[in-house]
Amino acid sequence: MITLYTPPADTANKISRFVLLDRDGVINEDSDAFIKTPDEWLPIAGSLEAIALLNRHGYQVAVITNQSGVARGLFDLAMLAKIHDKMCSMVADQGGNISAVYFCPHNADSSCECRKPKPGLLLQCAADYGFDLSTTVMIGDSYRDLQAGQAAGALPILVRTGKGGQTLSEHPNLNYPVFDNLYHAAQQLIANP
Repeated sequence: MITLYTPPADTANKISRFVLLDRDGVINEDSDAFIKTPDEWLPIAGSLEAIALLNRHGYQVAVITNQSGVARGLFDLAMLAKIHDKMCSMVADQGGNISAVYFCPHNADSSCECRKPKPGLLLQCAADYGFDLSTTVMIGDSYRDLQAGQAAGALPILVRTGKGGQTLSEHPNLNYPVFDNLYHAAQQLIANP
């Protein structure tokens, strides 16, 4: 099952350029104890501005995130919606917009098709919005983000924030672009559309 935080109806099914972002460790500070409340959701410096920058240059942004805290009973779907409301509101305060948030609520041992590194969430987002994954980047901080991007036919990009440094040390021969943070990745994307 693929669960999504749905965009307003008037933005759905419009062909556009998209950037797909992991959430924890890319947009907000990550936590091994999980982000369980809106108060725990803290943006990484420059990440909200990066989303606004992408929007100003014609990109829509969708968030693609594993949220196994739901299956673990750490928070429910209503709380997750509040966390995402805070994220979207803070992005809007910077002049940006998140078109949609797609999330997997399942445990790591689930046989679902939506948990990264499987590509289900990316494929669903592309189907819903009608964009070409082969010209779309997936920005993440973990190896499973890169694997999901590659499996979906997207262009994976790694950021060093969150688990990015650990990902690089565990996979030193990665053949993907690497940036210090989301803002630097966004600057590169708009410079080389």
